[in-house]
Amino acid sequence: MSRLYLRLLLWFCIANVLTLLISVFLTERLTRHAYGIEPDWPALAAQANRAYERKGREGLEHWIDERREAGFEATLFEGERNLSGRRPPAPRLLYELMASDNVEIRLRPDVRVIGQRVVGRDGVARQFVALRRPPPPPRLEQLLAMQIGLSVLVIGIIGWWLARSIARPVAAVGQAARLVAAGDLSARVPARFSRGADEVGDLARDFDRMAARIEALVVQERGVLQDVSHELRSPLARLHLLIDLARGAPAAEAEAHFARTEHEISRLDRLIGDALALSRLESDLPGAERESVNLGQLINTQVEDFQLEADARRIRLDADPAFGVLVSGSTVLLGRALDNLISNAIKFSPDEGRVRVSLRTSGAYAELSVRDWGPGVPDDELAMLFRPFFRGSNAARAEGHGLGLAIVERIAQAHRGSVEAVNAEGGGLEVKLRLPL
Repeated sequence: MSRLYLRLLLWFCIANVLTLLISVFLTERLTRHAYGIEPDWPALAAQANRAYERKGREGLEHWIDERREAGFEATLFEGERNLSGRRPPAPRLLYELMASDNVEIRLRPDVRVIGQRVVGRDGVARQFVALRRPPPPPRLEQLLAMQIGLSVLVIGIIGWWLARSIARPVAAVGQAARLVAAGDLSARVPARFSRGADEVGDLARDFDRMAARIEALVVQERGVLQDVSHELRSPLARLHLLIDLARGAPAAEAEAHFARTEHEISRLDRLIGDALALSRLESDLPGAERESVNLGQLINTQVEDFQLEADARRIRLDADPAFGVLVSGSTVLLGRALDNLISNAIKFSPDEGRVRVSLRTSGAYAELSVRDWGPGVPDDELAMLFRPFFRGSNAARAEGHGLGLAIVERIAQAHRGSVEAVNAEGGGLEVKLRLPL
């Protein structure tokens, strides 16, 4: 059951319980209020007397009828004459009620009869006699109307708040999506909307992760495009020059220019291929591309492939792999990473030098190391080796575009691993690729 569903169900139950409690409370308070109001008997007596003085018996009867609905029965005496003609309340107690200026007799806890002396403007003394009965209980229609009104009010308020709490994050996600679609890749859902623990909060966080990933990819693509365009200028300029030279040169010289042109085209092809490979590498591998990779076998295969190149320069290429080390990943990508590392090590090794490829396990990681005994790298350049198109101060001795180690780093990240380069003791550079087992 989803958290949003539970949240809606919980607030629906709270709204109904709250409505019920408020209804019970108000009904009880209204009833108690009706029973508990103490009438102002002198004021009522004065009102009855004024009604009689203004309109006589008809006015008094009208006043009495208006009070009957509130639980009062009353009349007005002048001496022993009943001025309203209505049957007096509690006739058996009439003598006691007429005998005193102010008297109150409680017939039952909720029924009282009073006698109140009042003097009119004409100076005539009259006796106001009244009986107060308990008011009738609220009618069913009144209670039902109150219940419906309260239900609409409470559920409306809670529903409005709940709808607002859901709609505002969704609207914020929509606004951020429109900004991203308009080209603002830095747009994110405000943090106050992405902290929720329900599906709406999950949606906001997922959108932020998606937007961050898109922004990183676009920035990466733009960077690669800018770097490639910069790197293409020199080879293209050389190609134009070689073609111009070949046009007016004798056949023998033209052949040399064409050979050089073919070499430059091959370099351009490698540059574009490496740039495309770099741009396509993701920060993680889809599950469908993962397989169990035996790193020991992979090392032996790659070392055999480079053996001829190493022998041509009398470089000793050693492999010291730990067998049975398996990782989850892509054989093709890991092979390419190892290919780049061994190729770089051979390029920067002196003739009759040495390159060592080793593999060991450390905790939950496999550590693949490629070391050469070349000139190494200045310490201030170590952190920049994995930047695309970075070529250090020692790169002039070997051809390349500065993409090999950048590709290795992307492959390591795609396997949730890491790579680092250190200057080894005794000289040379050692690159360590760490992969989770």
